[in-house]
Amino acid sequence: MISRRPYLIRAMHEWMVDSQETPHLLVDAEVEEVSVPREYVQNGKIILNVSPNAVQALDLGNDYIAFHARFGGDPRHVSVPTRAVLAIYSRESGQGMLFNEEDDGPGPDGPGEDKSGTGSSGESGKKGPRRPNLRVIK
Repeated sequence: MISRRPYLIRAMHEWMVDSQETPHLLVDAEVEEVSVPREYVQNGKIILNVSPNAVQALDLGNDYIAFHARFGGDPRHVSVPTRAVLAIYSRESGQGMLFNEEDDGPGPDGPGEDKSGTGSSGESGKKGPRRPNLRVIK
């Protein structure tokens, strides 16, 4: 099964632009193949404004997100593997979506497998598997 992350990124980006809000990507700059201006990386992460007014030639592909933008007045090319995107959110409202490894589809163990290494007994001190944190957005 292919990753659902790029589809969710494109959908959230379109929704934010249609809502006249400013989409931002939170990117793990430590992931291999991330090409961003390193002087703007803080704590291994970078926030990128991907609104139509801020970027040119935006390509929200399945494997990579790429665009041209200005950083401190200097034109730069940015290329980010979709697996490095940690979140997409609106600057104005803060609404958006966080991603984790599970959003990339099933791993080598297959769906439904416990990949934490703690087993179902919660040997790490936690009680059972973590439940998703969902909330209604109006």
